[in-house]
Amino acid sequence: MSDLRSAPAPGLSDADHLRGDPAWPLVILYADFTCPRCALAHERLRGAPLRVAFRHFAIAAKHPRAVPLACAVEAAGRQGRFWELHDALFADPAHTDDPHLWAHAGALRLDLERFERDRRSQAVAELVREQTRAGMRAGVAVTPTLIAGGTFAPGPPDAELIARLTG
Repeated sequence: MSDLRSAPAPGLSDADHLRGDPAWPLVILYADFTCPRCALAHERLRGAPLRVAFRHFAIAAKHPRAVPLACAVEAAGRQGRFWELHDALFADPAHTDDPHLWAHAGALRLDLERFERDRRSQAVAELVREQTRAGMRAGVAVTPTLIAGGTFAPGPPDAELIARLTG
């Protein structure tokens, strides 16, 4: 089972991207797109009856592509395609450099000029920085970290934790 601890959970914000039925239990997932353990968490949570709020925890010193990828997904989100690019990056972690991002953006039929402008904008970069800082203030130290109520679970969730959350 995951190493659980209790602490005050951060509330939702307008910047959160939510997936799942509003009636399902809410979890907040702090993750980054360069983290293999985050990809595993993505796969394990994908079929679970949980409402997931995704937040960036992009530490450039640890993973240099984390911030650019977070900004790219936020740029896609500005065109209503956050989850599609989110899923594409976790599905194909070996192809996250700029030419592959443009290919993903094209496949999603994004306005490529707007995508490029948004992913390099100060507003998008600040959103990613603020989510990462908020995670640190909340006590997030590793990716992925799942927060449900006051329970923090670092690492990919296992079947036992998912059963507890959905039970």
